[in-house]
Amino acid sequence: MTDAEFMLASTAGNAALISFALYMVVVFVLAGLANREQSGKSFLNEYFLGSRNLGIWAFAFTYAATSASGGSFMGFPSLIYTHGWVMALWIAGYIIVPLVAIGLIAKRLNQVARKSGSITVPELLRKRLGSDTVGAVATVLLVFFQFFFLLAQFKAGAKIMTTLLGDVEVYQTAVAMVCRFTAPIPWVGAAEADYLLCLLVFAASVVAYTAWGGFRAVVWTDMMQGVIMGLGVVILLGLALTQVGGLSNATQELSRQVPPRDGNATLVRTESASSLVLAKGTWLEMPPEEKRQPFVRLKEAVEFSEGQTEFAGVPVIEVRTSLENATELKSIRAQVKDVGVSAQSVDVEGYQYGDDKPGVYVSAPGPKSSSGMGFLPIMLAVSFFCFWPFAGAAQPSYMARQMAFKDIPTLRHSIIFVALYFSLIYFPLIIIFTCGRVLLPGWEIDADRVMPEMATFLTSTAGVPWLAGLLVAAPFAAVMSSVDSFLLLVSGSVVRDVYQRKNPKASEAQMKKVTYWTTVGVGALAMFAMLNPPQFLQDLIVFGSGGLGASFLMPVILTLYWPGLTPRATVAGMLSGGGTMAVFYLIGYLVHDKFSAYELLSLHPFIWSVLVSALVMLVASKGSRLTDPKLVEKYFGNVGNEEGKA
Repeated sequence: MTDAEFMLASTAGNAALISFALYMVVVFVLAGLANREQSGKSFLNEYFLGSRNLGIWAFAFTYAATSASGGSFMGFPSLIYTHGWVMALWIAGYIIVPLVAIGLIAKRLNQVARKSGSITVPELLRKRLGSDTVGAVATVLLVFFQFFFLLAQFKAGAKIMTTLLGDVEVYQTAVAMVCRFTAPIPWVGAAEADYLLCLLVFAASVVAYTAWGGFRAVVWTDMMQGVIMGLGVVILLGLALTQVGGLSNATQELSRQVPPRDGNATLVRTESASSLVLAKGTWLEMPPEEKRQPFVRLKEAVEFSEGQTEFAGVPVIEVRTSLENATELKSIRAQVKDVGVSAQSVDVEGYQYGDDKPGVYVSAPGPKSSSGMGFLPIMLAVSFFCFWPFAGAAQPSYMARQMAFKDIPTLRHSIIFVALYFSLIYFPLIIIFTCGRVLLPGWEIDADRVMPEMATFLTSTAGVPWLAGLLVAAPFAAVMSSVDSFLLLVSGSVVRDVYQRKNPKASEAQMKKVTYWTTVGVGALAMFAMLNPPQFLQDLIVFGSGGLGASFLMPVILTLYWPGLTPRATVAGMLSGGGTMAVFYLIGYLVHDKFSAYELLSLHPFIWSVLVSALVMLVASKGSRLTDPKLVEKYFGNVGNEEGKA
């Protein structure tokens, strides 16, 4: 990089950093205002549910922002980038999440929560069925599966900050210091220093404002973050289509692309008088073929020592670009530098489905490296269409919002708003990141970073680098709006359903202290667990949301609508649903040697888990102890007379 290029990159990075820092200042101001609102109110009811008084805009935005997590703005784009247009089928069911999730249980859930005075889902199940065992099992399953969801958000937040701060000189100095300090420490030292630093800063920021402001701070910031996410997608869509030459050109170039090949290469250099460092992502040009131009991109940094001419076993991907793809070729060649190094003895392996097959990115089932059936066979597409809305209905983080709206008109208007909001978010994202395959080829080396990389690239090319900070704030807002909600959910379950059950006479001051420290502890544990994250963020999200859906969908629906449900059947349903999901992922790990689901008959494990849960609950209800008749009368005796309030 020349001095001029370095100064330009630094200026762009600093401009983006300033705009991003202003966003963070606003977040903490809102947290401070929310903290002041807590005075004179019941601490737990205000801290975890905002005193159950959310209006239309607050409820709609907090529901939408919590749903549009780091998976939507980091994991989902990485899958679009990796598998192409077939992701439109994969995500289609998400558009009807508010219709199914809110319409199915929200009104009845709110009624039961108000009658029982419940703040958390485990507490609601415990009070409705009169069983401490039900509450305890629900708490364990909630914390376990929600923690995987939380882990994914921490990875996403750190990845965003890594991209945003990459060209800032102070940040680079801090990374070098972190590297020297942490290198000898087991587990911690194995993490990349830049990722570790950003993970620490992200975790500290989001835990601090969540613990400080509570549920109301989360709702207020969700409203701001929802607006930022929507604007960010609209701006990205315009920039992407303009710079790629229109959707037609992007689709034509995409139709000529073939999946990259993965493997190792031996790097040889002609000049060895001095040491040489090749950064991760360095491009090297290969001899041309008849219709394609191969390039090699490094998946890891390589350091040649003085006098060393050869470096073997370097992880690379081979990108074979069609000579007709002018935009893609221009993008790659702009990044190829003459460093006196060539790639030799390239040993790579193609995708099991889609290798050397043009058109695979614009047709179903989409390319996949580990399966000859492709990414999305027809039955798996059908199961995902069911997965998103019904798993969404059983997410405790969504249920917490449904306990907090104030009346029925709020609920009805919010369903329409959230459905429209999702439509304006998810389909444009598919267009943006299919364009991204053309504008930013080769990001299979770290696909979860493609969203912030795309934002930075588009704004720099358009000559407005300061805008990168605001655009990167969109996925960051999605991540923060999910993390704060999940932190409150987990800490609320621990405090309300564990600590307060064992210490019913605890003072409000004690409850505050335990709540704050639980929030900090959960955040610290999540940060430590994500020091060495899995490859795809979305894998964690699908497992976490699927596990929660499998554990709670049938138990919650039957708890709300079936007077004959028994405590034993509820426990059996939760354990069998969550357990089936875990078993399918364990089998997937043993079969594929990585964290992934085993898809029996090409159906997602969620489908099998819900079927098992429903069957087990029906069987277990026969002959088991009935719920106390007084509780049945309390929750089912005169439900029909409560139309005024939810």
